[in-house]
Amino acid sequence: MRIEWRFSRVLVLAFAVLLAACGPRAATGPQYSIEVWKSPTCSCCKKWVEYLQREGFKVTVHEEPAMNPLKAKLGVPEAVASCHTGLVNGYVIEGHVPAEDIRKLLAEKPEARGLSAPGMPIGSPGMEVDGQHDPYETVLFNADGTTKTFAEHGDRSAAAKP
Repeated sequence: MRIEWRFSRVLVLAFAVLLAACGPRAATGPQYSIEVWKSPTCSCCKKWVEYLQREGFKVTVHEEPAMNPLKAKLGVPEAVASCHTGLVNGYVIEGHVPAEDIRKLLAEKPEARGLSAPGMPIGSPGMEVDGQHDPYETVLFNADGTTKTFAEHGDRSAAAKP
């Protein structure tokens, strides 16, 4: 009887360990840490941070009243600038870049300075407005200002119609 009771306890403990290992974090893949610098007064930046947290990122936020000098220091070309700037595994993430694009960047590890969703595209993460979704691109950029399309979001053909 004692042996069965001990065996049952071992089984319960093993099952608990297995459940912990296969919990939500394991199902979504690795958890990445990202540092984000944003203006203290920007609400869309806060929404993007909350979005990343829901997507499983560990986010450290720095309130920064002078964003332009920071962007220059991190090698963000003016043409791809947006409102907030992130840093993850050595890559700069500029603006409202979707989590799937960040994950793809980190998986592929291209030679580049980072990713940007230039401007503030309506419908991008953190820029949701009344269900509106304007098409936009996420671009891979280098410190010298060269860019190439990394991902497209939204229906560009619908946007071209009058």
